[in-house]
Amino acid sequence: MSKDIEMGIIKADKLVHEFIRRDEEGNVESITTALDQVDLDVKEGQFIAILGHNGSGKSTLAKHINALLSPTEGSLWVDGMDVQEEENVIPVRRTAGMVFQNPDNQIIASVVEEDVGFGPENIGVPTDEIWERVAHSLAAVGMTKYRKHSPNKLSGGQKQRVAIAGVVAMEPKCIVFDEPTAMLDPNGRKEVISTAHELNRKKGVTILLITHYMEEVVDADYIYVMEKGQIVMQGTPREIFSRVEELKEHRLDVPQVTLVADELRKTGLDIPAGILTREELVDAIMRLR
Repeated sequence: MSKDIEMGIIKADKLVHEFIRRDEEGNVESITTALDQVDLDVKEGQFIAILGHNGSGKSTLAKHINALLSPTEGSLWVDGMDVQEEENVIPVRRTAGMVFQNPDNQIIASVVEEDVGFGPENIGVPTDEIWERVAHSLAAVGMTKYRKHSPNKLSGGQKQRVAIAGVVAMEPKCIVFDEPTAMLDPNGRKEVISTAHELNRKKGVTILLITHYMEEVVDADYIYVMEKGQIVMQGTPREIFSRVEELKEHRLDVPQVTLVADELRKTGLDIPAGILTREELVDAIMRLR
């Protein structure tokens, strides 16, 4: 398919991925469908959240976007490139950077600035430019003052920001965050999510945030909810959080403030659906007077 103007930066069309288990003789023992007819259309510059329980298929989807996995059926394009074509694998990985759950798996050097420079060096960026990129990337994630530190001495949130800086230094158009806060405390989680939003707002990087924490998706442009390899809900945060009962059916925790608003509405109070923040709830209650 030619790269046309209409196509978003990430476009999945009836994407299917099957994991096949074989016995020692090579006979198929079982087939697990991890992605089942997934359609996705992400425009450049958007902040997209993909929500779902463990085993919903969201991490399998992330690995397709970075060409770590290849579709069983259907198709996926990243910036107009078909991920199934061998010659596109490296360009796809340069376009879509990945930040994983465990920053320790992504940090390899013993000094922060060297770690951030590792990716650009690997793809042949000239030395002068590497150091420029390192400086910009560390500034972008608020870690400049730690550039000479050892990553081992950093907190979980700080390590994850160094891992993000390493991806930013590669200058991808898009970054996929695959459960980036799963191993962090609440402060670390806030740091990482606000860093993702900064990159989106200030640098125009397209963000795909894969998570099961509802609070992290409140400020996204659009949300996809996955279960059993399928997209079962999609919409803006307000649309999604207006459907509290449906979210509960998909075993997802609804943010506390949305639940409170929902309970108040059930008692007959005139409170709008899809309340996302404490400020909005206070505002809605004040208007009842």
